[in-house]
Amino acid sequence: MKRTTQELSGTKKKTGKVLAGLAALSLLLTGCQGQAASQATSSGTAAAETTTAAAETSAAAATESTAAASSQADGSTTVSGASFTVGVIQFAEHGSLDNCYQGLIQGLADNGYVEGQNLTVDLQNANADTNVANQMAQNFVSKGYDLIVGIATPAAQAAYNAAKEDGIPVLFTAVTDPVAASLQNADGSNLTGVTGTSDALPVESQLKMIRAMLPDAKTIGILYNTSETNSVSAVARYEELADQYGFTIESKGVASASEIPMAADAILRDVDCLSNLTDNLVVQNLPVIVNKADAAGIPYFGSEVEQVVNGCVAAEGLDYVSLGNITGQMGAEILSGARAEDIPVSTIEAASFSYNSTVLEKLGLSVPADYAADATDVASEN
Repeated sequence: MKRTTQELSGTKKKTGKVLAGLAALSLLLTGCQGQAASQATSSGTAAAETTTAAAETSAAAATESTAAASSQADGSTTVSGASFTVGVIQFAEHGSLDNCYQGLIQGLADNGYVEGQNLTVDLQNANADTNVANQMAQNFVSKGYDLIVGIATPAAQAAYNAAKEDGIPVLFTAVTDPVAASLQNADGSNLTGVTGTSDALPVESQLKMIRAMLPDAKTIGILYNTSETNSVSAVARYEELADQYGFTIESKGVASASEIPMAADAILRDVDCLSNLTDNLVVQNLPVIVNKADAAGIPYFGSEVEQVVNGCVAAEGLDYVSLGNITGQMGAEILSGARAEDIPVSTIEAASFSYNSTVLEKLGLSVPADYAADATDVASEN
């Protein structure tokens, strides 16, 4: 049966519509698949990112755990994550106190408190002025520092008097007589909130050494600041022991630097030698006395190695770097939570012999045979 042209045309139209519909359906399906693929890719990426973030968090936690374990393993006493500020009052600028400060900072660092990392140190020098030391201590207290350190007796007294009502712990070093300085109880026990190290002068060792070097000497002269309790105590100790070694003591007190030249001239007329203390005022003016003693041909004995370096003939003295280092260890304990009053005051007594061969030669003296083996010649080291 033959179809008419009209029927064929209609059929073609219907076929075209079907094909068009199929094409549209195909595009629709392709779009859906693409959207699904995109969603799947996005979900996969998000999941990967989440996994990566979790891994990073886990790694960070592991690192922190390792660091904590390392801190425990190396014996560090530091408080994790904390930082501290320590105020230091050095009463005067001279060798023994400078050495104390050096040892203090090293002692803190050796125990985990490192300046510039977890520790800030505010060092102030009072230039041997008690009023200035008091002002510095009050300033440290007003700033709420974690610990105040006083190097030498007047600085330690200023620190303790300023801080004792505010609960800020105080640490002292280079304090000859903590009891006389009212930094310990009369029975030697600790006061609340304060501890430290004492540089009790080895007076007996000094007297033995002077007798060995000057067999015929009779009178030892001592210049000292009447306002420094450490010096008053040391003079009393010399007077107590001098007779056992055949000496008498001629002491002369001063109250200011301006009095030292005249006092030195006066005392040098009446003595066979001078012996120095760790008196801050006198040590600051050591060159004045050294020059006068040299001109008079009188031996001038120091009380520690830095004084021998600066012109004294010899000394049975203490190691002030070691003294400061022990103080730094105490400071680390306090910053880690220990109470100052629970840490016993430590007294350094072991002395070592040092001499200045240049000065010995000028005076016509020599090192006694009993001292030669362990002697240190500071002139050969400088």
